[in-house]
Amino acid sequence: MPAKKPSRSPKRNSQKNAGRPSASGRIHKGRSSTGRPQQGGGSRGRANSIAPSSFNTVVTALLTDVLHNQKALDRSYAFHFSRNEMTPIEQGRIVNATGDILRRLNFYLFIAELEDASDTKAPERLLLAWLTEQGRAPRQQGKGSKTGFNIDKRRITEANQWPLLKDGCPEWLDKIAQQQLGQRWPQEREFLAQAPLRYIRVNQLKGSREQLQQQLRTEQIPSEPVDKQPDALIIRGDVPLFRSKAFHDGWFEQQDLGSQMIAHMLNPKPGMLTVDACAGTGGKTLHIAALMQNKGRIIAMDVEQRKLDQLRKRAKRTGVNNLETRLIESSTQIKRLRASADRVLLDVPCSGLGVLRRNPEAKWNPLFDDLEQLCATQQDILQRYSKMAKVGGEVVYATCSILPQENQDQVAHFLQNCSGAFELLEEKTIHPSMMNSDGFYMARLKRTA
Repeated sequence: MPAKKPSRSPKRNSQKNAGRPSASGRIHKGRSSTGRPQQGGGSRGRANSIAPSSFNTVVTALLTDVLHNQKALDRSYAFHFSRNEMTPIEQGRIVNATGDILRRLNFYLFIAELEDASDTKAPERLLLAWLTEQGRAPRQQGKGSKTGFNIDKRRITEANQWPLLKDGCPEWLDKIAQQQLGQRWPQEREFLAQAPLRYIRVNQLKGSREQLQQQLRTEQIPSEPVDKQPDALIIRGDVPLFRSKAFHDGWFEQQDLGSQMIAHMLNPKPGMLTVDACAGTGGKTLHIAALMQNKGRIIAMDVEQRKLDQLRKRAKRTGVNNLETRLIESSTQIKRLRASADRVLLDVPCSGLGVLRRNPEAKWNPLFDDLEQLCATQQDILQRYSKMAKVGGEVVYATCSILPQENQDQVAHFLQNCSGAFELLEEKTIHPSMMNSDGFYMARLKRTA
């Protein structure tokens, strides 16, 4: 799971030199302390006269929330979609446009001839740049218009010639990923600039994947099975997935393909005691419960009570009844479970660099201050929490990062310092380019002493 701590923005170079455009696209701290979206009345000439649910107005408001008010994108979606009546197709188009702009923010800043995203004109001109690049530009605006700005299409051609702009990659990210991934990085950088696919996981406590597909068909929601992934379906198009009866009846969860593989590597069996020690809101916890067929015991732990509360609500909807939640307030909760669990999942706080497609604002405002300190936290969790596994039990260490520093290096360091108490059974890195999914790492360790 991504680290929670927000950070200062990466340094930005000027874009004035068209021969060497900047790749940073820095987001500055907000200009408003209210937390409310700034919908600015004088952006584009017709913005004031169109309905609040209009595409342009909502996209501009979303960009303002993220770029100027430092709001999380998912919360901004929830805010505006709850206040504007629109169809699922309209919502989908807004999500696609906003996500595209934020995934390649530096690309669209360059096209829009903007220095950085904190400019008050940025939301409107970024949208104009996106519409132009998509071939949907409005008619040319004259000097009498409220913006008086037109996109120079030659800048689109120029931006596409610079890999960091074309792939929407800030300089800080390119530097660290190039160092750690080498020749593999360019293709991963390209995939991280693309929109994520929509995967769901069937809840086997309710029925089979085929039964879920039949239910979705009755609600006119097309789906396709994913080869070699027994619980996964891919959903195409902007369909009302979370308004469906199948969702409200607990038949599925939206979960990325790579994420689904973690519970399968953990391989919990019915009747076991399984601890999900960094459970968050419980996407993997619910998958574990399904694999255990609601038999045995799951202890889901986290340092944030609100996330555990949300997990309990999700568990009720999906029919999970072998779950107990525990708030981690001190090391006492961990020590009480020492050498007791058959399976332990450690989905540790991480940089979140494998899930940038879904959290594009983290490219420009990274979720960590100090990678070294973050790795120290990961190693501490691995060393202390792994002791909850009993001898013969297994631990899965997982991140949503693709950096070896957070992954293979951490496991290697742990094994070198555990006095032979654990052995590595298998490890796997899921790069975004491999399955067109988010990026993850997972390692399965067995306690031997």
